[in-house]
Amino acid sequence: MMRFDCMTILAGKLKAELVILSLGASVDEWYNAAPHMRSASLFQQQLGCVTPQALGLAVGLPHRRVISLDTDGGMMFNLGILATLANECPKNLLVIVWDNECYQSIGGPPTHTATGIVDLAAIARGAGIECAYTVRDLDEFGRRCDEGLRAQTPFVIVAKVDRSVRRDIKRKHSDGREDKYIFVRHVEATEGVVIMGPSEHN
Repeated sequence: MMRFDCMTILAGKLKAELVILSLGASVDEWYNAAPHMRSASLFQQQLGCVTPQALGLAVGLPHRRVISLDTDGGMMFNLGILATLANECPKNLLVIVWDNECYQSIGGPPTHTATGIVDLAAIARGAGIECAYTVRDLDEFGRRCDEGLRAQTPFVIVAKVDRSVRRDIKRKHSDGREDKYIFVRHVEATEGVVIMGPSEHN
């Protein structure tokens, strides 16, 4: 299945959620698949930091549903986060791992999941996350998303997606610094709080 098709399905289910997502081609795909979620999405640039940041956000805003759109490479880089999720047990965090079995953003060398031996959902369950599933078709992906968006426990979906990417989509026009401010201002506006006040000049 195509990652963009999965994103389109997920986007249709979201309204007031907050999203943290990984670097690479998935950024432009999400930018196009979920235009109504652009200001509510933080486009992360560090490998291995997506789900940890989503956990922090979920703990800080326990009344908001938070979604991590991670990658197989990013998750392999920081498997310890799965044990942390199990121990902290946030009730509002859905983790989706786009598993295309390669490091796409650097030319496509295989990740460990490409061997057929490494199973990220099984690793998550072994770490103590009961609700962790591998999905291979769009119908099941949609069903698991519905479950994950209702869940009161950490929920992990490992979506086995094609290596091919959509080339007929708009590039995201903002950079990482601008993305941060757009996201923070969205959280401020929807939460009625000040996170980053005006700069002080001496």
